[in-house]
Amino acid sequence: MPTSGFPEDNQQDPTAHGAARGDRETAARESATAPEFSELADAAVFSERSRGTDAKIASRADGDSVRATIARYYSLTKPGVLYGNVLTAAAGFLLAAGIIREFDGLLFLATVIGTTLVIAAACVLNNVLDRDIDDRMERTKKRATVSGSISVRNAVVFSVVLFVLGNAILIAWTNWLVVVTGLAGFFTYVVLYGMLSKRMSVHGTLVGSISGAAPIFAGYVAVTGAVDAAAIFAFLAIFFWQMPEFYSIAVYRRDEYARAGVPVITVVHGIPAAKVQILIYTIAYVISSLALTFLGYTGWVYAIVMGVVGVWWIVIGIQGFRAKDDIAWARRMFRFSLIIIMAYSLMIAIGPLLP
Repeated sequence: MPTSGFPEDNQQDPTAHGAARGDRETAARESATAPEFSELADAAVFSERSRGTDAKIASRADGDSVRATIARYYSLTKPGVLYGNVLTAAAGFLLAAGIIREFDGLLFLATVIGTTLVIAAACVLNNVLDRDIDDRMERTKKRATVSGSISVRNAVVFSVVLFVLGNAILIAWTNWLVVVTGLAGFFTYVVLYGMLSKRMSVHGTLVGSISGAAPIFAGYVAVTGAVDAAAIFAFLAIFFWQMPEFYSIAVYRRDEYARAGVPVITVVHGIPAAKVQILIYTIAYVISSLALTFLGYTGWVYAIVMGVVGVWWIVIGIQGFRAKDDIAWARRMFRFSLIIIMAYSLMIAIGPLLP
């Protein structure tokens, strides 16, 4: 059920627009365009730096020691992607628990642990499937499945073990809706996204975003055992959030995706088309996030906080149409998306308990 399109490190594509700029100049430029957010975004739990951990961990885990071997297998789970998804699963659980005013600690642990293992299984299998693409991209060519430090066979076995353990926990301690959501998210990410749409269609991001929104849905229905409007709008908010988040990445990594043969929107339709889609999906996210209050699931404090940050994100999206430096603007848009998802996860967790 991993969220699609998350970058795996913070390296600049050397052939991208503005390639002559060094890391320090890039950092200074980003701070100048968004000084109010850069430090907070860098500290976010699933910042772009954190998503580079998988390739970095694998490349640094030299030797045949137990520690190095564990590190290489751990890297296959894409820790930055994994923890971002687990965060939304926990937030969905707490949203439902807050609405019904009842918290089951054992159910929470089972949901989080089981979901974590299923997501990790999908990430490991995605590493296996993406070896050809990863080998052509600078930031991913050091992954364990690309370098050969972990064989394809061992990676698949690892994925199967994680998948079986995760589903065993979900079957034993949650409900059928959680299990079905996990299976659907796994299938969508691994097969429909990873094997098919990502490689064949510009709409791959849409498909991947379905699996990316599955964890919050699973967390919610673990508590309720039923689907209601809150579950649907929580799912939609995460689904819509992923589109401007990933399309922003697709802007500043356009050349890298083109070289790898991945048909993202900026490669197929160009950056101007991506900017339009970014704004549309940003507005859709804000509407979906605020719907929870208007439907009576969260208080007005939640609506005020999410309304302010949401409108701010829309403003940044609008600024893209007159941006002189698309790379700097896209990075600012991406950085703010991290703040958005952190704020959203926190606020839906406590929103039902606030005035």
